[in-house]
Amino acid sequence: MIENIFNSIPLIWPEITLSLTFIVSVIVEMVLGRRGKTSNGMGTGIVVLVGFVLTMLQLPFADSSPRMVFGTMYVIDPFSLFFKYLILASGMVVIVFSMQSAELRKQRSVGEFYCFIAAMTFGLVLMSGSFNLLMIYISIELVSITSYILAGFSKTHKRSGEAALKYVLFGGASSGVMLFGISLFYGLTGAFDLMTIHGALASGAVAHSAMTFAVLIVATIMVTAGFGYKISAVPFHFWTPDVYEGAPITVTAFLSVASKAAGFAVMIRFFYVTFFDSIIDVGRWSSLPYIDWHILIAVLSVLTMTLGNLVAIWQDNLKRMLAYSSIAHAGYIMMGLVVMSDLGLASMLMYFVIYFFMNFGAFFVVMVVADRIGSEHIDDYNGLGKRAPVIAAGLSVFLVSLVGLPPLAGFIGKWMLFTAVIDAQYIWLAVIAVINSAISLYYYARVMRNMYLREPADGDESPIRFSPLVLFITLLFIVPNIVFGVYFGPLVAFAQRSVEIFLR
Repeated sequence: MIENIFNSIPLIWPEITLSLTFIVSVIVEMVLGRRGKTSNGMGTGIVVLVGFVLTMLQLPFADSSPRMVFGTMYVIDPFSLFFKYLILASGMVVIVFSMQSAELRKQRSVGEFYCFIAAMTFGLVLMSGSFNLLMIYISIELVSITSYILAGFSKTHKRSGEAALKYVLFGGASSGVMLFGISLFYGLTGAFDLMTIHGALASGAVAHSAMTFAVLIVATIMVTAGFGYKISAVPFHFWTPDVYEGAPITVTAFLSVASKAAGFAVMIRFFYVTFFDSIIDVGRWSSLPYIDWHILIAVLSVLTMTLGNLVAIWQDNLKRMLAYSSIAHAGYIMMGLVVMSDLGLASMLMYFVIYFFMNFGAFFVVMVVADRIGSEHIDDYNGLGKRAPVIAAGLSVFLVSLVGLPPLAGFIGKWMLFTAVIDAQYIWLAVIAVINSAISLYYYARVMRNMYLREPADGDESPIRFSPLVLFITLLFIVPNIVFGVYFGPLVAFAQRSVEIFLR
């Protein structure tokens, strides 16, 4: 055991660097705080940002050949490496965004905010490589506890405290349900690691009677509920709109991209390793052959995308609208989980990268506009096309990409997902997804209509000035949405190389 631990340590230097980043950021914040130099938390933010960059630089040199470390607790493979890149990139973007946020600058201890971002990022990275139900639960709890704090960080806004309280209540409930499901799995199989659980289920020893088979189904549903909570899937989505609206915008963006990606990563690994026989047939549920889980997940995908899009139509707050949009996009991504083939997984990974650029771009524009006009209401965007043409053009690009219209990157992401679904003969699912994309066009176009076709309600047409840095960041997110819409070969190749998941 001791030898295994010492042999495992050199293989997780990125994770070690990330944990040290959190520790150093806490020490820096304590030292600077005593000296009264943390009015804006810039020093702590820079420490965290440097730590993220150093961790990212280690990833290309890390050995990503599939292997388990620390016994059966953690796994290293190309699949987890992909999500580490995505999560760290999200963390760096959130740090930069937060340094530009007027909402956060009003808080007393902004440096603590960056410390919690570092802790949450560490938890998300652990989620991507967890191979044991206990490790999965611990990493999810690390992410959940820090995200509760971050959601309620804006003490000057009453809605932020309300968001944190609702987040804690829903999170605690889902955590308890998931933990009970994990205990049932252990009672049925005598193991926590996914590999041993798969062996027990595939042998048929667990489902030898109607009673144990029923317990297995209940356990699977309970654990799935925990994952559904992290990815905002219906019917586990109730926390999402209120939390997204009440939390600081940078936290909302982080939850909608990084937290959702890590949730999908651990959910994919759980289903792929535990229930699928990838050697015989990737799409065959060898452990639960009597239930068509493809259809059940497909129905969950349809409900998620449909509810998200339909409810988004009625939203007047742009953050709340993007929250329901995020729920809808979780439904789109779940289509790849229905297929669970190499094409399906690659399409999911590719969509995550594209979603990173279009969703972070949209939230950044919402943040900087709210800092200037003091509102997130859609009607207050009237005339923005004249008053801030670059920012309005950027938001238009991000929204059109979220719809999935050519020639932007969002079209390629959805095209890959639809191709995987059609290739697996789920034509009806692809048709429903296309209809939902058409529905989403309505509420996205509503924002663009206000920006370009309506005059400001107060008649103020004076230009809204933004710093060159804000305009530069906006352009940085516009470019990938355009480039990946016409030149996506390297992105596809990267996603295809990353679908290798450690099995057994």
